[in-house]
Amino acid sequence: MEEHVLKQVHAGKRDFLGFSHLDAAKIIELFDYSLFIKRKRTERSSGDPFLPLKDRTVAMIFSKPSLRTRVSFELGIHELGGYAINLEGKSIGVGSRESVEDIARLLSRYNDAIVARLHEHSVIEGLAANASIPVVNALTDLSHPCQVLADAFTLYEKGLWHKDIKVVFVGDGNNVANSWIELAGILPFHFVLACPEGYTPDSGLLDAARNAGISRIKVIHDPEAAVSDADVLYTDVWTSMGQEDEQEERLRIFAPYQINSRLLGLAKPSAVVMHCMPAHRGQEITAEVMDGPQSVVIDEAENRLHVQKALMVKLLNHEEYRKFHLTHRLLNAAKNIKG
Repeated sequence: MEEHVLKQVHAGKRDFLGFSHLDAAKIIELFDYSLFIKRKRTERSSGDPFLPLKDRTVAMIFSKPSLRTRVSFELGIHELGGYAINLEGKSIGVGSRESVEDIARLLSRYNDAIVARLHEHSVIEGLAANASIPVVNALTDLSHPCQVLADAFTLYEKGLWHKDIKVVFVGDGNNVANSWIELAGILPFHFVLACPEGYTPDSGLLDAARNAGISRIKVIHDPEAAVSDADVLYTDVWTSMGQEDEQEERLRIFAPYQINSRLLGLAKPSAVVMHCMPAHRGQEITAEVMDGPQSVVIDEAENRLHVQKALMVKLLNHEEYRKFHLTHRLLNAAKNIKG
């Protein structure tokens, strides 16, 4: 009997490991709810408290260093009325001291969700497969969907998002680039990755996104050609966590891929600059550009908080999430009738 119930819970739970279980409409719905959540934060002192995660607990596993991810998740859960428990991956021994399966099953008995920032993507898949509660991918070596969700939301919030927007990622075909590619298989836009040969993105994700036929997706090796007519220039560090022994070689190989005033000048005059941070000024991006008027870097960093709050409500209190969207649709319908 217990096994049957457990299977039912597993079947009904919602995870967020990437974009594969979403469609374009659901992503836009999440963006609209993120706008609502962001407004709610400024109104919290003027009305009834908004606590859709009241008495919920979330276990957060960090096997990699973190600033934005940890602060935005912990603060966001707290502001929604929940409680976050921080666990160091090394301390609990994910996959060494204890098996991934046992950790997932145990944390499911204590908590309402698991947020994990890990090395191997297979570990987050193992947690999701064995947990009876939602599991959220807060970064793996393969992907970083929470970051890219906040990035795309930032463009949406600023009224810049449309099906022909050209987003150019200049640098390494890393986990962030992989998530942009995965998003391009769901939401229509024009994505170009300019990277050195040998530093291309995950071939499986790239093939799947191209086969979806939703977006124009290109991988080229000439950064100047890539940024021509770009609406967005995006970059990330050239040496990610765990690649420190490659740093000297990477600095040499990636030198032509720096986002600087000259490269920015080849994009549209209205182009914005994005970086997922942490940033190494003087390497992948110059301080002049990162701190300049076309940069929205701090905006996208802030939006991690609002988008992740929206995501956690969607996963843990879907009735509250649905109630907003029903009201939202009725209000829009009323406006259209009046119009």
